[in-house]
Amino acid sequence: MSRFIKPLALVIALFIYTGAFAQTDTLGLFSNHLDIGHPKNAGTAQYDKVTHTYTLRGSGYNIWFNRDEFQYLFRKIKGDFTVTANFEFIGGKGNGHRKIGWMIRQSTDDKSIHVSAVEHGDGLTVLQWRSITGENMKDPEGEIFFPEKTFEVVQLQRIGKKIIMRVGHVGETLKTVGAHVMPNMPEDALVGLFICSHDPEVTEEAKVWDVHIDIPEKK
Repeated sequence: MSRFIKPLALVIALFIYTGAFAQTDTLGLFSNHLDIGHPKNAGTAQYDKVTHTYTLRGSGYNIWFNRDEFQYLFRKIKGDFTVTANFEFIGGKGNGHRKIGWMIRQSTDDKSIHVSAVEHGDGLTVLQWRSITGENMKDPEGEIFFPEKTFEVVQLQRIGKKIIMRVGHVGETLKTVGAHVMPNMPEDALVGLFICSHDPEVTEEAKVWDVHIDIPEKK
């Protein structure tokens, strides 16, 4: 009977590994998703393995002032990286201030330090940040506006404490929106996609595709 124990153990181990892999694979390149700040309407995040497309649905009053509400799909990355993706709202016209894009965040606390590469519903393109936990974000001191509007591609890069945002159209060279130094952002930070409806009563939906997370090799 002992000769069956090893094959059986192998089957069990393979089942556990496959199940764990499938659970992770449902979020693609990311490890978790949740609603930050307890918005009134619960959000979701899904990954299509065939089209390599992410679908985000989320609500939330805003990502601003001293606290945020939004749906966040993220993973933890240590050190430098560059993240790039194509973004598009789905459905009818919503609030002009609804938001999608990339976000780097210290934690999942709703008052956390963060910096975001934001595409608004009206096409406004902005790099915005909260430098201290619980600090009121400032307009215009806490943001950089790009003079052009409505881009599909949004990129966020971290080099040390410096964060750089770039945007562009598919197939074209990306343009730099601006850069900001975040001295209080930890080396281990949360990085991910987000959606915020800018209306607590409404849930918005967006598609995100051609997602790339590039981490330079350590020398």
